[in-house]
Amino acid sequence: MEQIYTIPVNEAFEKSAADHSCGCPFCLMYNKLEDNELDLILGASMMEPDVRQKTNEQGFCKDHFELMFTRGKRLPLALMMESHLDSVAKEISSGSTAGLFVAKTGENAAKRLDSLAHSCYVCDRIEYNFSRMIETAALLWQKDPEFRKKTDAAPFFCLPHYGRFIKAAKERMAKKEFGEFYKTVSEMEMRYFDKLREDVSWFCKKFDYRYAEEPWNDAKDAPERAKLFLTGNLHVHEDERKPSGGLT
Repeated sequence: MEQIYTIPVNEAFEKSAADHSCGCPFCLMYNKLEDNELDLILGASMMEPDVRQKTNEQGFCKDHFELMFTRGKRLPLALMMESHLDSVAKEISSGSTAGLFVAKTGENAAKRLDSLAHSCYVCDRIEYNFSRMIETAALLWQKDPEFRKKTDAAPFFCLPHYGRFIKAAKERMAKKEFGEFYKTVSEMEMRYFDKLREDVSWFCKKFDYRYAEEPWNDAKDAPERAKLFLTGNLHVHEDERKPSGGLT
């Protein structure tokens, strides 16, 4: 078990347990990784030849392009875009080819653009570390009684990360141990799930005139909480950077 992963995993679970408004601890891990990767790609890594080669090949998804723009470092971003645009243009241009060669070039261009539409340098960098953090969480649950307490104290896991956590545990645990793991985490998860379903149902009822005078209880933000539970709370950072309006 690598120390490089045990520290951030423990920190995220501790933070989530101490403040339930933080939500899913795996979302906290993801957002921290994302924050670090965006800092790197707009900083020192941007000029490294091997990184530039990968960003030319992979590009960036819409979410990460938008997040890079919010940081205001337009010149580093523009330099990467200049190189990336030149690289893609060379790959999909028909150039001076003719006849059957044009058709082949077009076929290759379609394949390249399809690949590019489903790739992102930042996503891949995050996933490399994030997958290992999920595996580490499963291993910590096996080996560290204190981590089990942190898991029990978490408010919930968003459903996408809950599924990955279960899968990681299933791949590493014996049948009996996995049964114990699943019983523990599912009890915690279903407590939140049942309360959320109750709140969403009450939110809906409040639009019925028969319930108009009843209190909202915890239902006012139930749709928003349901969205975060169903999809995760990603691309959210404590230190939201504002565009500077300048070049760098």
